[in-house]
Amino acid sequence: MATPDPESVSVGVLSLHNSKETKAICNAVEALGHDPEWLRRENTTIHIDEGQPTLEPDVDVLVNRLLLSKSTEPEEELGLANALDRLRPMLNRPDETLTAMHKVAAAVALTYEDLPTPDALMALSSDRLNDARDSFGEEAVYKTAIGTNGGGTWKVGPGERVNARVGNRYAFLQELLEGSPGDARDLRVYVVDDSVVGAMYRYAPDNDWRTNVALGGDVADATDDVPEDVLYTARAATDAIGLDYAGVDLVEGEDGWYVLEVNPTAGFRGLFEATGRSPAPYIAKLAIERAGGEVDDERVRELSATLDDSVPTCKPKRAVQRSEEPLVIGYTEEVVLSGTSGSETVVAKSDTGATRTSIDTQLAADIGAGPIKSIAKVRSGSQKTSKSRPVVDVVVGVGGNRHTVTASVEDRSHMNYPVILGRDILGDYQVDVSRKANTDGDEAESEEEEETVEE
Repeated sequence: MATPDPESVSVGVLSLHNSKETKAICNAVEALGHDPEWLRRENTTIHIDEGQPTLEPDVDVLVNRLLLSKSTEPEEELGLANALDRLRPMLNRPDETLTAMHKVAAAVALTYEDLPTPDALMALSSDRLNDARDSFGEEAVYKTAIGTNGGGTWKVGPGERVNARVGNRYAFLQELLEGSPGDARDLRVYVVDDSVVGAMYRYAPDNDWRTNVALGGDVADATDDVPEDVLYTARAATDAIGLDYAGVDLVEGEDGWYVLEVNPTAGFRGLFEATGRSPAPYIAKLAIERAGGEVDDERVRELSATLDDSVPTCKPKRAVQRSEEPLVIGYTEEVVLSGTSGSETVVAKSDTGATRTSIDTQLAADIGAGPIKSIAKVRSGSQKTSKSRPVVDVVVGVGGNRHTVTASVEDRSHMNYPVILGRDILGDYQVDVSRKANTDGDEAESEEEEETVEE
């Protein structure tokens, strides 16, 4: 990699997660001959001394990559971004990022610029939301106002009651636009500094209608296939929100293309797989130039042909802190299950031997978990035969964390625990078998292990 010279710009990438995108931006800054700094818990301080604030690391410009939609502390992280924004120039400033991550706020901003968006309704009353359900047709989209990777998004049919909130997040109804019959796809256009880096079609995986790459959707290059007016809409949507870079998601309806979301922290992997282009060098270029530095445009194009998400040399060394230890969960734990029509607080049992979280059939019906996505075959460790179970999307609240998982459904009415937490959730925790929630009893349940997924 190139060695920074005395005229190099110091670019700070604000990211508290180990994301591939953050790594790629840091590596691109260094490859362009400038000085990257990864702002994390280990190395970031704001010091106010005799009325003078100083920032460490002492950078010239900041790139905001905070994943607020996934954070368990979004208010604190947003406040941090606001403080840093007052100290240094920042790409994707916090106010605009907040607008983008809240889907209804983003839609409102887009309408003021006459950009096409699907019809939607957000009501703080569940009764008001359900009174308007029929106006959205036979099927409608029901989603949380803040979500990521397709989590918190459902199709709802006629007669299905919905809630104004899913867990601790507001939810809304949206017109369903599916484009061509039998072709569940949408379009993502990645925009940096009012220029299109690339565009890709995203196709829904089998047994799902959502096209997110994180859910297993396929991608295809659309950069040279998309009409110029659609690319203009993507650029205009990014500008309407006020972002410096974004992944703009659009879907084709009978009357043309509509803007679904403007994602301030869109991933790079799918776009690179489809187009062979990485947005990282273009974001790095914008940050460097924003701070008064110079960049070789040809070098940017060369670097975009590689997605270098290796660990950057600027990653600060981790200090040994108690806060870095895994969160602890009990053998039994009180959790909140949320679906399209409600939430229930129940006691769940932790089972590290189960691949997938499992919920009781009646509980799934009560909260509106679903629709059924596929059928999973499961077997117990002591049996050779397997059973088939439907699997559905459900939001599980554990402590202050929320997990959107695909859970299997079974009749657990004869068991003490209506929910079994599998490794899809427990991977984020350390299980303390001596810690138990208050329950009336316990039993040795023979849990079943996921074997295959069919249909």
